[in-house]
Amino acid sequence: MTSPAYPPKPVPGDRIAIISPSSGLAGLLPLPYELGLKRLREDFGLEPVEYPSTRTMGSTPKERADDIHAAFADPSIRAVMATIGGDDQITVLPFLDRELIRANPKPFFGSSDNTNVLLFLRNLGMVAYHGASVMPEIGRPAALHPATAESVRAALFTSGPYELRPAKRYRDTDRDWADPATFEVEPDSQPAGGWIWHQPDHVVTGRAWGGNLEILSWLLMADREIERDPAVYEGGVLFLETSEEMPTGEDVFRILRNMGERGLLARFPALLMARAKAWSFQQPNNEEEKRRYVAEQRDAVLRALAAYAPHTMAVFDVDFGHTDPQLVIPYGGMVRVDGPARRITVTY
Repeated sequence: MTSPAYPPKPVPGDRIAIISPSSGLAGLLPLPYELGLKRLREDFGLEPVEYPSTRTMGSTPKERADDIHAAFADPSIRAVMATIGGDDQITVLPFLDRELIRANPKPFFGSSDNTNVLLFLRNLGMVAYHGASVMPEIGRPAALHPATAESVRAALFTSGPYELRPAKRYRDTDRDWADPATFEVEPDSQPAGGWIWHQPDHVVTGRAWGGNLEILSWLLMADREIERDPAVYEGGVLFLETSEEMPTGEDVFRILRNMGERGLLARFPALLMARAKAWSFQQPNNEEEKRRYVAEQRDAVLRALAAYAPHTMAVFDVDFGHTDPQLVIPYGGMVRVDGPARRITVTY
């Protein structure tokens, strides 16, 4: 197993690049964006530096790639953070200069559609960080969630093991980001039932690979950034999350089935499955509908594992992805899943 390479960490007072490799929603919805920048300055002691397309909706893939290059090439920039996700970051990948970025390793933070850049960086031998985008996490209404803040701080500034812990309460509903009142009150939350373990009879330590399931399916279709020989992922820890577009249980099963047919699923002796986003403005499920959606997704995952990876240990409802609180996963970094002890430890 190749040892992961962790880029040097920033320290308070350093400059952090703020870029929009996917959507320029920071320009349309400035309230969570400006709040996120304020917290980066005041809570984390970092100096955010914006790039030309950061607040621009409809910027070209080349313009977004130029911002990525500028952020990585600037020696005064010590970390890079995405504003938010989107749905077309895959079009940026062909414009990225592998040698420029490889020569200037820096921690990159983002999730959802940023799975594209996270996987790109991992393929350069660089550990990146799935989580902590400016708008949804750092710009959270009312206050940073304490669990998110602790995880982000550890991932940004420290090196070494960090134990993930299940949330006692969680949120998957949203309010209007265009309404200032949204940011004045603590978001609604509900009790969390803890993690759900499947076949927790062994311990797995391996490099993290995965991200947003829908984005991975697009990368597989486009034949980009995913190794054709699945043996390169042998022994790793797969981590997957689904978005607010809420793919059906059958959609999730079909994606995983195709990954199984490719020989991918069986390579991972452990799977971390994020708490499913079960509510959106387009589909505002009630509590019973949310429970049914989550159960259908879990059943779909278990059905795929039974067919293609019957010995894989799985943990469901882990707090990463499209949920609040959100914990940071080191993409390409080491993860230890201890089934008998019911513990998950990542290495930042």
